[in-house]
Amino acid sequence: MGGQAVKPSTLPDRLPPLLSFVDNSAMTYLPPPLATTRHTDAASALAQVRRIYDSSLAHLRKAMQRYVAGEDLPGKARACYPFVRVQTHTVARVVSDDSARLSYGFVAGPGRYETTLTRPDLFGDYYLEQFSLLLRNHGVELEVGTSNQPIPVHFSFAEHDHIEGSLSAQRRQLMRDAFDLPDLTAMDDCIPNGTHEPRAGEPHPLALFTAPRVDYSLHRLRHYTGTAPQYFQNFVLFTNYQFYIDEFVRMGRAAMQDQDSEYIAFVEPGNMVTRRVGLSSEEGDEFGAEPLRLPQMPGYHLLRRDGCGITMINIGVGPANAKNITDHVAVLRPYAWIMLGHCAGLRTTQQLGDYVLAHGYVREDHVLDEELPLWVPIPALAEIQVAIQTAVADVTQVQGPELKRIMRTGTVASTDNRNWELLPDNGPQRRFSQSRAVALDMESATIAANGFRFRVPYGTLLCVSDKPLHGEIKLPGMADHFYRERVDQHLRIGIRAVELLREQGIHQLHSRKLRSFAEVAFQ
Repeated sequence: MGGQAVKPSTLPDRLPPLLSFVDNSAMTYLPPPLATTRHTDAASALAQVRRIYDSSLAHLRKAMQRYVAGEDLPGKARACYPFVRVQTHTVARVVSDDSARLSYGFVAGPGRYETTLTRPDLFGDYYLEQFSLLLRNHGVELEVGTSNQPIPVHFSFAEHDHIEGSLSAQRRQLMRDAFDLPDLTAMDDCIPNGTHEPRAGEPHPLALFTAPRVDYSLHRLRHYTGTAPQYFQNFVLFTNYQFYIDEFVRMGRAAMQDQDSEYIAFVEPGNMVTRRVGLSSEEGDEFGAEPLRLPQMPGYHLLRRDGCGITMINIGVGPANAKNITDHVAVLRPYAWIMLGHCAGLRTTQQLGDYVLAHGYVREDHVLDEELPLWVPIPALAEIQVAIQTAVADVTQVQGPELKRIMRTGTVASTDNRNWELLPDNGPQRRFSQSRAVALDMESATIAANGFRFRVPYGTLLCVSDKPLHGEIKLPGMADHFYRERVDQHLRIGIRAVELLREQGIHQLHSRKLRSFAEVAFQ
């Protein structure tokens, strides 16, 4: 694919000292330009997004191939993300019975709204829905064109490309001169945090995440989970124990032996794909290989054709891990995520193995203090709460007062101090009592708070594994029995909750509790 080289704009005569090294003779090596187009059809707008994106990636990949081969490029190789823009001149919008129920798909008021886009191969259905809603709600054209935001070359590689590995140390060091590298200033979360203020003349955001932010998280998800982003499903289960993963793997492999299973494939770290019996392998399956060691947060995926299967990730222990993984999973715009894990029971009436359905959270995790102040309440979402409670009843076959005996609904406290019991003066214990907390863990409040922050419906069901305030700590052998007895049931409850949410329809999940005053149009 050909390209063109253009000179940058003329620099002023007097430069600040830090800019004195700029080479005015440097050229920028660009792909052939594609004009901005207007669309009244969502499919044609998406097709143009694909053309621009594919052209940009082809340009960068060809330039990288030349660079690896030792060629001198005609200038700094650059290609930019596509953008979509909508302009409105009135607060009025077309409201149908369908759109009236949705809390997204429209802009807040008159103005110009824009976002950069990436990976139309992965987000094609998502973009198509967002485009369709904008066209239907506002009756204006969509503009699609090439933005000024460069695509970092690291995000241009295909899933199985490893081109940079053959570069010498010197050539690798010079990549910064030859290509655009990831720029953290283009990847912050000021839009979901509600701190974004467009400068004069800048458009308002259309989506929570810019294209570089999305690409960065997709790159991180591969690293942390050991699986490619295209395998992630719309319902996500998080856990803090490998025992749950072992059981999920057993269930996933068993489902693949069932011809009548609703799931079509099971994916494990290393992109190891097992297709349901009777189904042929698909392109890309051959690249899967068992990793030498498990990744930091191994991910497993039960795939459905509609993408509404189940992804389960062992996030490990601690709020930092919980924030890290949810920061990245959020860009995939899942329909819901649920925490399944162990907790300390704080009430004398609780027994080991009892369940706790979180209705509120005490955030002593501190990892989101800057992004989401502590004075912001994290509300319970009725649809999720009802689904989890119903799932507990369905799986345990317990109803009414007996259900309340084995499942307590209340406040869960999350702390960043694994050994809070050893702190002097019983400070944490006093605060837990004042908050009426019924359970304590290290991840749930973070996962719920990030769900609130990123507009992803969330819920928490924990299982009491010890009672430190009452001297009940598992003994050897007790622990093995506890895990064998409860892990299977707890996981089946989580899967049943997902099934119930799926059956009631995804549009029921997009609670207005998660929307701000001036919300972006993309859900």
